[in-house]
Amino acid sequence: MYRLSPFRLFRRWSLVFAIVAGALSYFLMSSLPLPPVCRRAVLRAIPIVQPILLFLMLFLSYSRVSLRALRPRRSHLPLLAVQVGGLTVFSLLPAIFGWQGDALLYAETALLCLICPTATASTVVTTKLGGDAGDVVSYTFLIGLTASFLLPVFLPLLPRTPDMPVSDQTTFMSMLVAIAYHAFPVLVLPLITTALVRRFIPRLHSLVTTHSQAAFLLWLVSLSLAIAVTTRSLVHAPISLITAAGMALVSLACCALQFALGSWVGRRCGRRVSTAQALGQKNTVFIIWLGYTFLHPVSALAGGFYSVWHNLYNAYQLQREAKVREQK
Repeated sequence: MYRLSPFRLFRRWSLVFAIVAGALSYFLMSSLPLPPVCRRAVLRAIPIVQPILLFLMLFLSYSRVSLRALRPRRSHLPLLAVQVGGLTVFSLLPAIFGWQGDALLYAETALLCLICPTATASTVVTTKLGGDAGDVVSYTFLIGLTASFLLPVFLPLLPRTPDMPVSDQTTFMSMLVAIAYHAFPVLVLPLITTALVRRFIPRLHSLVTTHSQAAFLLWLVSLSLAIAVTTRSLVHAPISLITAAGMALVSLACCALQFALGSWVGRRCGRRVSTAQALGQKNTVFIIWLGYTFLHPVSALAGGFYSVWHNLYNAYQLQREAKVREQK
């Protein structure tokens, strides 16, 4: 009987191992007799380390993407329709019917999972699956622009609750600036840096290109950190297990729907992998920040749940792709 070596097993299911490692790392840190100053230092370091990891990961990934390939495509229109439609529906329904409590929380969960821009790691996974990384990068910028302009329009429509961190007096421009400031540095700076290195330091660009596979390792570390933060938030969240389970199911439904619709659109334009990843993979760090900043703080858990679902599906895709390649 054919047996996988430990290395091949890890390579096939590396995303699952990263998720488990992230959750276990939180419980390990919480059980160690560390002084409070050490715990505070770790919590302060993670928001600094994560953007650095994402920048390096994108810099490595973009080094293999031609700038000429970064253009809007016809297949992007139905993907935008899905995301903008989700934002519209789950903003207007709570506003019209005055939803509160769990109903509002579930609506916010769906809204965040549907409108959230594409994950910065999507190029890494798309490349490993043999898809068009340029297509994903183009859509990432397109949905980032769209979400930045539409979120300040629709979020104020949601019913306000006392524990929401912003008030009705929050202006469109202040929300736009805050969202753009948070989203665009991670997207734009790596691309600008890659273009400058490619133009003025070609030897460094050639060296980076040969080591671009390191982007996946950086993503595993970043994923573990994100899961550790999510686990901590879930443990300390002031909600019942039933409410948390409801949020998990809503995020799962949104994840399955978007991967399915993205694949369906892609089959009709010959880019099934890239369109599925562009619509299905989400920048869950952005979801968490958006929930904490503008909505009910507990809604930030939607990003953690979605991170688990889309990475489990990506893990399944990667092991299936690896199995097919080994059989050839």
